This record gives sequence, C-alpha cells and structure tokens, in this order.
Amino acid sequence: MRVIIGNLGAIYRRELQGYFVSPFAYMVATIFWLLSGLFFVLILQGTIEQSQAWDMQAAEMAQMGLQAPPVDAAYEFLKNFLGGMGYLSLFILPILSMGLYAEELKRGTLELLATSPITNWAVAVGKLLGVVTFFTAMVMPLLGCEAIVFASVKPPIPPSVPLLGHAGLILLAASVLSVGMFISSLTESTILAAILTFALIIFLSVIEILGNWLAQQLGTQWQLVGEAVGNLSLLKHYYNLVTGIFDSSSIVIFASYIIFGVFLTAASIELVRFGRS
Repeated sequence: MRVIIGNLGAIYRRELQGYFVSPFAYMVATIFWLLSGLFFVLILQGTIEQSQAWDMQAAEMAQMGLQAPPVDAAYEFLKNFLGGMGYLSLFILPILSMGLYAEELKRGTLELLATSPITNWAVAVGKLLGVVTFFTAMVMPLLGCEAIVFASVKPPIPPSVPLLGHAGLILLAASVLSVGMFISSLTESTILAAILTFALIIFLSVIEILGNWLAQQLGTQWQLVGEAVGNLSLLKHYYNLVTGIFDSSSIVIFASYIIFGVFLTAASIELVRFGRS
C-alpha cells in the first residue's frame, strides 16, 4: 500500500508541476479567468438592475396594499453565475484533458509508463488528481471575488451555499476530465481528443432532454426508462448542487463517471502494456 501511494504521489507531482511550468496551461487559465470575469461582471450588473426593478415593483404593490414575494438577489446572482460557469467549463475542460495521454502517446513516453512497475490505476488517478488540482486553482480566485460581493449582502448568505455550488463545479470538472482522460488515451491527436470529449460531454449533459422525450413518446410504461436516462445528465445534477440541494444521487452519479473514466483509462493503458510485452 505504501508503494502504491508513493507511486501515485510521484505521478501527481509530475503532472501538477507540468501544469505550472506549461505556457499552454497558463494560456488556458488566462482565457478561463477573462471569460469568467466577464460573466461575473455582466451577471452581477444584471442582478443589481433586476434587484432595483424588484424593489420598485415591491413599492408599487405596497401602495396597493399587496405584499411582494421576497427575492434573494445574492442567491439569484450565485445561481446564475455558477450556471454560466458550468457551461464555460464544458468548453475549457476538454482542452485540459486532451493532452493527458495523447501527448504521452505522441512522445512515446506512454510505453515507458505502461511498462514501468507503477500500476495502471496509480497512473490514471495521479494524472486525474493533477489536472483537477490545477482546475481547482483556477476556480479559487472566483470564490474570492464572490466573497467580496457577499460580504456586503444583508441578510448574509450562508457560506454552505456557495461552497456547495463550487464543490459541484469541481465534481463536474472531475467527471468531465475523467472521461476526457480515457478518450485522450485512445489517440495521439490532441485536437481529435478534445473534439470527441466535447461531443460526448455535450451529449451526456443534454441527455435529460432525450430522457423526457422518450417518456413522452413511448408512454407511461417507459417513464421509468426515460427518467433513468435523464438522470445520467451531468448538468442536471450540477444544477442540483448549485441551487443548494444536496442530493446523494448527484454525488453517486459524479462518482460513477469519475470511477468509470479511471477504470477505462487503466484498461486502455493495460492494452498498451500487453501490446509491448
């Protein structure tokens, strides 16, 4: 066990150090920060304008003796911002995952990993932890910006709400990166790996629509099948966490994608190992 943990840690450090010295990784982080910053400003400005409109509407209803329903502007901002971050991540994450194994195949270093004493699982998990850690480092500045905005909110928003939403963003990222890592292990082309990952993730994200369509077209006897298909949607479970709903089924779905991606990647490396033996 100590040897396995040591090997996993070695792969993790190798991957993480590679990101922090890679110009490409800094370029991806810069694009991510610019777009997320733009989303942050636009959504915050829109929420402030909408809040002012809600206040005016509440004042008009009060004059008529009516009571307007309460609206939590901070919660609406957080929900809209993290919702936009989910869509942005679907474009950024395939770029991060495309080189996890494709570059190793192109340079011929994957054979060295496959024929080394390090287990396939240690290689796959170490690479996944490295890229997830880098993505988490990209997200942390956004959490700081949100903390500045929420510091002046009255009544204060519970810290558990934004933390749960960002945990959902990290789980979404880990799921996408795990699947993308497997696709990257199948080809030497990083561009092809990114395109295939993006196409598969979009399909898995909108599969809820397909599930609802199946339930409507095939009748009530197939409703359970449609619901089961819809539950495979990544964005559906991500939005559950963003809206503050802690559903154990969402955690199970994300964990299933992560474990399944690591399993397929380890099996793919084993094929390389078998081919070189």
